[in-house]
Amino acid sequence: MQQLGKIRRKLISVQVLARFCVRLVILTAFAAFGSIGFGRSLVALLWMSAILSAVMAGLRREPLLGPDLNHWDETVAYGALCALASALSQTA
Repeated sequence: MQQLGKIRRKLISVQVLARFCVRLVILTAFAAFGSIGFGRSLVALLWMSAILSAVMAGLRREPLLGPDLNHWDETVAYGALCALASALSQTA
């Protein structure tokens, strides 16, 4: 029975990683067509994604530091990418 729990956690984490990658590709595609420039559009979209992920995590009452990946981990990743994109777009 313990093996089933490990497999389930691994599957959930893989699903979260796949969801994150698909969303990132979609956000990048939308930012490419933004009228305010790619960098600023990407920062805005990443910021909105971070907020949306935090809201979803709160609504689903997911654990903050759980054993598998969840919306909180996506929130942190979107926030870090937003900070990176913001820093890179200001230097350019």
